[in-house]
Amino acid sequence: MGKFLIKIKKNIRLIIQFAFLAVTNGYLKGFAGGKIYTGKLKMFCVPGLNCYSCPGALGSCPMGALQSTLGSRDYSFAFYVLGILMLFGAVGGRFICGFLCPFGLLQDLLYKIPFFKKFKNIPGNRFLKYFKYVILAVFVILIPMFAVDITGLGTPAFCKYICPSGTFMAGIPLTFLNETIRDAAGFLYTWKVAILIITILVSVVFYRPFCKYICPLGAFYSLFNSVAVLRYEVDKNKCTDCGACQKKCPCDIPVMKKPNSTDCIRCGKCINICPEEAIDIKKLRK
Repeated sequence: MGKFLIKIKKNIRLIIQFAFLAVTNGYLKGFAGGKIYTGKLKMFCVPGLNCYSCPGALGSCPMGALQSTLGSRDYSFAFYVLGILMLFGAVGGRFICGFLCPFGLLQDLLYKIPFFKKFKNIPGNRFLKYFKYVILAVFVILIPMFAVDITGLGTPAFCKYICPSGTFMAGIPLTFLNETIRDAAGFLYTWKVAILIITILVSVVFYRPFCKYICPLGAFYSLFNSVAVLRYEVDKNKCTDCGACQKKCPCDIPVMKKPNSTDCIRCGKCINICPEEAIDIKKLRK
């Protein structure tokens, strides 16, 4: 029993990831019939990058919802979606990326695949990590707001042209299960499948490349890392600056200096490895 509990504790993050995936994408009827759930639950946004069109999705993706409202002729501003995003960010920051995002889970699993050499970051990480903010500004906000068609509707550019999560969770399953959608698949579908394949291959060698360099949702949540309710603190009286936390960190963050870095996904590995137990979740103060 003791060994079993130890094993659970060791894999608690992975268990939470799979459990949340099951809860938010548990509409089995959708997978059976190749159709999208359109019930009342779709009014609510889930925290992670979870495609609205996934046959099993019970909620809406916050990035997709933001693009839809910004590009709609019926709404002048996406107050509800931004409010939800700010609430999620204020509570957990990028904890959501580390524990509650289905596409983050996929990348974690891909990185576990044996390969002769693994890397934490892609060369040029120092500059490339800012590219996700460009994606957020241009493809999620500006293009949906200003690139409108003849009917006055904006283009959900990130979902339409980039998002590999949508391709993996919705595009491929629906194309496989639904003959009508399969017949309509064209160049754009091929383009997005190519992006997905590249993302998968790169994720085997580099840790979470999509999260680090492309994901606009991660970019948004990262702005809250230093002020979120759930954040880290380092006890300077205990810390010996040994560097064990940075060596263990899959994002190569100098945790002893930047415990609440915008790159941190709150995986908790630094807390577990610290020999002095100097890193902990910051306690709420009055």
